Amino acid sequence: MSKANVLPDFYTIPIVMKAVCQSFDVQAGLQVHCVAIKLGLDLKEFCESGFISLYSKAGDFGNAKKVFEQSPERKLGSWNAVIGGLTRGGQAEEAINMFMELLKSGLEPDDVTMVSVTSACGSLGDLNLALQLHKCVFQAKRFGKSDMMMMNSLIDMYGKCGRMELAYKVFVGMAERNVLTWTSLIMGYAMHGDAVDALECFHYMRKAGVRPNHVTFIGVLSACVHGGRVEEGRRYFDMMVYTYRITPMLQHYGVMVDLLGRAGLLNEAREMVESMPMDANVIIWGALMGACEKHGNVEMGEWVAKHLEELEPWNDGVYVVLSNIYARVGMWEDVERVRMIMKTRKIAKSPAYSSAALSV
Repeated sequence: MSKANVLPDFYTIPIVMKAVCQSFDVQAGLQVHCVAIKLGLDLKEFCESGFISLYSKAGDFGNAKKVFEQSPERKLGSWNAVIGGLTRGGQAEEAINMFMELLKSGLEPDDVTMVSVTSACGSLGDLNLALQLHKCVFQAKRFGKSDMMMMNSLIDMYGKCGRMELAYKVFVGMAERNVLTWTSLIMGYAMHGDAVDALECFHYMRKAGVRPNHVTFIGVLSACVHGGRVEEGRRYFDMMVYTYRITPMLQHYGVMVDLLGRAGLLNEAREMVESMPMDANVIIWGALMGACEKHGNVEMGEWVAKHLEELEPWNDGVYVVLSNIYARVGMWEDVERVRMIMKTRKIAKSPAYSSAALSV
């Protein structure tokens, strides 16, 4: 189109920016932004929200806010873009503050706004705020058709705030439920160690004919970890692979390694790590290291420590846990050796460090 000397307009730019965001091509996005500025299209509503979304997705909140603040007449789409970007970027408090500014501006939030804000609230675990946002959700319901999306976000929010009875109340009151509805409830129960309700919910989900996805199984397997249900964990992992044909991701392997490790099945956990089609990350190695400490397995602890040391040579946690493993079985010379390594490499034990930090 550019080679044909046809100039883009305020319909073209948002479509191109949507493609840029989906492909995460930041450099292309910068070029499109320059073109939009030259043509005076950068402050058009849908163009503006596209640029905010791109910068937010790239973690460049400085430029995202700059685009937002330069607009003389901010529409709801731009507010949603910046609130959503801050939420996804882990800046929950700023997202909530921006929502408060939105309300002060006189604009009314819609379903997209409320999904982002309730997610931010869940990250903060602020129950009082959650109850206030629930009222806002009912006010926003009259604007859009995405009622289910907002209800799902409420279940997720209450779950993260530790109020599963409120999450369940929202769930029961829904006329329709999709995979995200069930998964949000399962994840909430699993997060708070309620294995019985999480697995019962999964049972009724399947009975209702709703197909679980990969996130559902993370919740189900996590519930098995908290309940110490090794056999069920194995069965659900196989169900995911062979019944639903879902390819396990790093998170699924991580939860299974944690489940097996906590149960003392360290050899089986090691076999799972070695058979994974991808490299284990620090979280998985940390879970296995914690299991080695719990069960006093020196040989495997040393094996895991080497991998953790390669990934994070600066992390004092691995040396602390390894030293604890040696101390547990009375290998005091090795305890002193580890301490000397830390001293030589100038690795100091972090204040109030807990080996739990290495666990999943």
